Parts: sequence; C-alpha cells; structure tokens
Amino acid sequence: MATIHGTIQHSPTERFSSKLRDYYTLTKPEVNLLILMTTSAGYYLASRGPFRIAGLINTLVGTLLVASGTATLNQWMERVWDGKMRRTASRPLPSGRLHASEAFLFGILLSIAGGLYLAVTVNRLAALLAISTLLSYLLIYTPLKRKTPLCTLLGAFPGAMPALIGWAGASANIEPRAWFLFAILFLWQFPHFLAIALMYREDYTRAGYKMLPRFDLDSRFTRAEMIAFTVILVVTTMLPLIAHGGPVYLSGMFLAGVFLLYHVIKLARSNSVVLASRVLHASVIYLPIALGMIVAWKA
Repeated sequence: MATIHGTIQHSPTERFSSKLRDYYTLTKPEVNLLILMTTSAGYYLASRGPFRIAGLINTLVGTLLVASGTATLNQWMERVWDGKMRRTASRPLPSGRLHASEAFLFGILLSIAGGLYLAVTVNRLAALLAISTLLSYLLIYTPLKRKTPLCTLLGAFPGAMPALIGWAGASANIEPRAWFLFAILFLWQFPHFLAIALMYREDYTRAGYKMLPRFDLDSRFTRAEMIAFTVILVVTTMLPLIAHGGPVYLSGMFLAGVFLLYHVIKLARSNSVVLASRVLHASVIYLPIALGMIVAWKA
C-alpha cells in the first residue's frame, strides 16, 4: 500500500484480497453455518445402515453452493434498500465495493453449480428441493418483505427446507418423520426472526420493509406471537416422532425449551431492544442443542 498525493493506493494483491472478502461476505457465512447444521441433522436422521460420510459431504457442498447463491442474489435484489439501513449500508453492494453485475453473475453461478452438483453427486430430489428453496426465497419471501408482515410466515417455509434437503440427500425420499424435523425448524424461526425485526424496527421502516404489522405499534401482538410459537416449538420437540430417549431426552429438551421461553417471556414483559437481542442469541444457542439431542437419541 502506498500514498500518492494524499490518496491511499492499494496494491493489486490487496485489491484482489479485498474483493474476495466482499464476495465471501455476499454468501452470508454466518447463516450458512446454521443451514449446514440443519442439513447435516436431516441427513443423519434419514441414514440407514453404514453412515456414508462422502454422501454427507456432497450434500453439504451442494447445499452450501445453492445457499450462498441465494444469499448473494437476495442482496443483489435488495441492494437499493440495504443502502437505507444502518445495519446493511456497509455491505459490498450498497457501499459500492462490488458492482451489481458482479454480484448477479456470482449468485447465478453459485446457484447453478450447487443445483447441478446435487443432481450429479447426490440425487435429483435433493437438487429439486434446493432449487425450490432458492426460488421460493427469492421470488416469494424477498418481494413480500416490502408488502406484508406475512413474509415471516411464508419465509419460514424455505428457511426450514435444508432439513428436507439433508433428508433427501441420505434417502432420496421424504418420510413422514422428516416433516417433524421440518416443523421444528419452521417454528424456531419465529422467535429468531421476529426478535431481529424488533431490534431493527426503525431501520426496516426507513427502508420500507414491512416486517411487523402496522397496527402493532407497541409490539404487544408480535411479542405474544413469539410466546405462542415458542411454546408450540417446545411441545413439538418433545413428541416421540423423531427421537426417543425416554426421561433423559424429554428432560433435556424441556430444559432447553425453558431456556428459550424464559428469554421470550422476558421480552414480552418489556419491549426492549436489549431483551430482543438476548432472545436472538438464545435462539442461536437453542437450535444446535435441540438438534444435537434429536440426533443423539435418533429413533
């Protein structure tokens, strides 16, 4: 790096490294970690006979590529509105570090590569589920964020699909038990994403996103909604349809559920951004614990 006439000049290597970091940021790696975790759980629970590690790796690679393409294309679609929010204004596209055409091409290549990889190395059902997830996220959930608060409900469907992709990757079919794992992930998203909506309510409003009902100015409805979905989630995890571990499993899952519900109830009693943040973190802690217990006591 050199300075010419007071302007910092970066070397070609530095510029290349910076661009790579921006491309990596577009893929939302922190979200992909949760996606790979749920995909792995679905794969393991559907496995029969000797565990096929190569099959799991192929399923994860293909899913990661499609998920990264989805995240990239989502940011390409929302680049103008992301620039209006404090939490997203510094992303590669609204900040101008990457051109829209670069992101679009990158997202398309990742998505196509992921779909083809799953179709060739895993099976066509896994590929179909992955591409369906991408299309429903981009063509239904993303546009609805600016039209109706129901976007959270509809977005929870593609959000829970990685479990089915993993299941299909291991067995090439979707058994009834897979839908209970899907239900757990579907329900979990409500305390998780509604907490984010409460944390950044002003930011979302500034950008024209309708993540919360207009009538719910004091967020009482949203906080009650979070309690309801969390209670249903806790009950669902204790149904003996995915795992059977007797009192040990039920006690552990109950305690994990109480941990999450405790933070949701605290938020319900006080409309606080700090408490919303704690619900968000509690949900991130809760999910791997719940999935881990289901996997450990595989039925």
